[in-house]
Amino acid sequence: MGYIRFTNEQKEQAHSADIAEFLTSQGEALKRVGSQYEWRDGADKVLIRGNLWFSHYEQEGGDAVGFVKKYFDKSYAEAVTMLLGGGAAQAISTAQKERDKAQKPEFVLPKKNDNMRRAFAYLLMQRGIDRDIICEFARRGLIYESAEHHNAVFVGCDKDGVPRHAHMRGTGSSSTFKCSVPGSEPEYSFNWRGTSDRLYLFEAPIDMMSFISMHKNEWYEHNYAAACSVADRVLFQFLNDRPDINEVFLCLDNDAAGQSAERRISDKLFVTKGLTTSILVPLHKDWNEDLTNTGGDECRELQFS
Repeated sequence: MGYIRFTNEQKEQAHSADIAEFLTSQGEALKRVGSQYEWRDGADKVLIRGNLWFSHYEQEGGDAVGFVKKYFDKSYAEAVTMLLGGGAAQAISTAQKERDKAQKPEFVLPKKNDNMRRAFAYLLMQRGIDRDIICEFARRGLIYESAEHHNAVFVGCDKDGVPRHAHMRGTGSSSTFKCSVPGSEPEYSFNWRGTSDRLYLFEAPIDMMSFISMHKNEWYEHNYAAACSVADRVLFQFLNDRPDINEVFLCLDNDAAGQSAERRISDKLFVTKGLTTSILVPLHKDWNEDLTNTGGDECRELQFS
């Protein structure tokens, strides 16, 4: 965003804005705790009182402008603009928007290897993913092996089948490498688009494929997405693309971050979409551990309205 000249009154108004009201306007769920509110950002519990906030996870706090900068990833000018509402937003120039867009890295899929022997062996032998599942995703071009480092590449496409995101995972026996390709759009992370009204959300592509491997019966009819995080952007993009979906299953990891995110997303879905959410909990830390340790015949389910 380019330089915007705010008046002292506008700055004061933004810094003293009620954070709870702001979050409610953004569709976020809040929990009343005495004279304060509690808001969750993944594993982070943030206490809010008027224009002030405090993060228990990072042991820091501040006022409304600092809150928007930190949790909504905005510059000072953008944060003030959001807190002031539409009036100041008109000050953002079209030319600056175009410059901001130009600064974003171009999204380019990693070059494909001429075969996917290493990636296939990694997914099949090390991760226990069903052979037929791997082949179907590979046939659709949603999984392949990169030429340079032989990583497994998980491609995320939009509703028109255009690649918009790619997540890479090292295939070596001791590799811990994983990252998303620069320029990837998190709204379109690794997904499978079926025809049913049911959508399953996971943290990682391998967990998504592990779950499918354990529940193969007509799996291809349903919809699946892996956020490559505990964020909800791919979920809400999917719901925007497919307004007919009325069943959402949250299948994040069985740890503090995953379970906290599931409750936050469940509340947000109910408030913004009126959807009742089913939460499926793996018996172990994640769905791949369930697959490799137990065959994954069982899981725990929690229901939230």
